[in-house]
Amino acid sequence: MNTESHLQVERISSTRPALNIAVVTETYPPDINGVAHTLSKIVEGLQSRGHVIWLVRPRQPGTDVARTNDTYQEVLVRGLPIPFYRQLRLGLPAKRELLRLWARQRPDIVHIATEGPLGWSALQVARKLKLPISTDFRTNFHAYSQHYGIGWLRGAILGYMKKFHNAAHATMVPTAALEGELACSGFKRLAVVPRGIDTALFSPTQRLTVLRSTWGAGEQDRVLLYVGRLAVEKNIGVVIQSYRALKLRHPDIRLVLVGDGPMRTELQQKHPDIVFAGFRVGQDLAQHYASADMFLFASKTETFGNVTIEAMASGLAVVAYRHAAAGELIKSGENGMLVDPANDDGFEAAAHTLLSAPQTMRAMGGQAWQTAHSLGWPKVVEKTESIFHKIMLEQGAPYANPWVVQTA
Repeated sequence: MNTESHLQVERISSTRPALNIAVVTETYPPDINGVAHTLSKIVEGLQSRGHVIWLVRPRQPGTDVARTNDTYQEVLVRGLPIPFYRQLRLGLPAKRELLRLWARQRPDIVHIATEGPLGWSALQVARKLKLPISTDFRTNFHAYSQHYGIGWLRGAILGYMKKFHNAAHATMVPTAALEGELACSGFKRLAVVPRGIDTALFSPTQRLTVLRSTWGAGEQDRVLLYVGRLAVEKNIGVVIQSYRALKLRHPDIRLVLVGDGPMRTELQQKHPDIVFAGFRVGQDLAQHYASADMFLFASKTETFGNVTIEAMASGLAVVAYRHAAAGELIKSGENGMLVDPANDDGFEAAAHTLLSAPQTMRAMGGQAWQTAHSLGWPKVVEKTESIFHKIMLEQGAPYANPWVVQTA
């Protein structure tokens, strides 16, 4: 770094200069998944702090058009449906297009949110242009492999992920546990950036008696809820098996599944008494959370699991494995119930404990709300922004507009 640029950074460090941030992702709203939702919240937060976003994503089928305004510009590239995730797109390589774009209009930093072909081509172009690079580790693809009959590829997938992220100047991970796991596998320059929650949207106040009645549940009945993809890697079988066993002892309970996926048709045919609510978003989703009484989440493949914190913010006692967000945020017996990942029978037992003590279950839901209420998005955005500036400082990268500072 030369003396002049160093002095510029020092002189404006208290306000921090605005950045031109190139964000590359295979998934973004209107896609409905944790990665798309989290990234959109961070992008919105960065814009509110005065930064300019250049977002590169696959073009959606139909009449998708690039959105643009003073602080946001989209570049749409070719994409294909992802195997096993037909509702999502896989961005095709766009190396030539990105090279032309970033050589003409150089970003301050490139943030790559996904590791697919589009992300890989963005990584190669950013390295060629010597741009600061950050990445997100958001999906355990190597863990998913065993659920789709390609477990023999786990080592190769993990090797690719390590090569991908170690080529960046920092990789953001959502939990300290995942940071430790990846570090032991040889991943470098990791930074923990937790997920946030919109506590104005996800709240116990969203509870609706009329919605519960459509599920066949009165106020004295107990509704168990699952939100997420209906797929084998989410361990949905444990949720349903637990429900079946619990219903023998608690005949008044209901199970509501919110989400869609490849197992939905099969599950609906086998379990006609379960409520399949399909995809829900926004206030509709928040109402489904708050109108339940307990949240069951048996996944062992999450990097975080946004649904866990959404359920907690909605005032629900959560039963989950000691993994990802649950392992970080839940103190078992205080604001939820944690189960050892090796103990599938323990999942049902934990839910039975709560169903047998309704007052305890409600008290845990109240404590869960308290925990989630302190995890707003502004802190997450601020941490992300800090990492961007740290990378630029370490790389001696000049700011494109060093005297244009963020808004409050």
